[in-house]
Amino acid sequence: MADIKEQITRVVEKVTKDEKLMEQFKKEPVKAVESVIGVDLPDDVINKVVDGVKAKISVDKLGDIAGAIKKLF
Repeated sequence: MADIKEQITRVVEKVTKDEKLMEQFKKEPVKAVESVIGVDLPDDVINKVVDGVKAKISVDKLGDIAGAIKKLF
């Protein structure tokens, strides 16, 4: 099994490109992550991946907002 960082990157790429998957991730993050990974992981591992994906998506959104603000000035 790939390490957690690789799984987070993989899930972020899929979730951000698939609107339906993003909606599922918002409602049921564990099920969404497991559907992308295709494996039923232990709770401690899946929760780390879910937290990492949430953090990465939040950082990416903040970066997009910051970029949009810079364009205004």
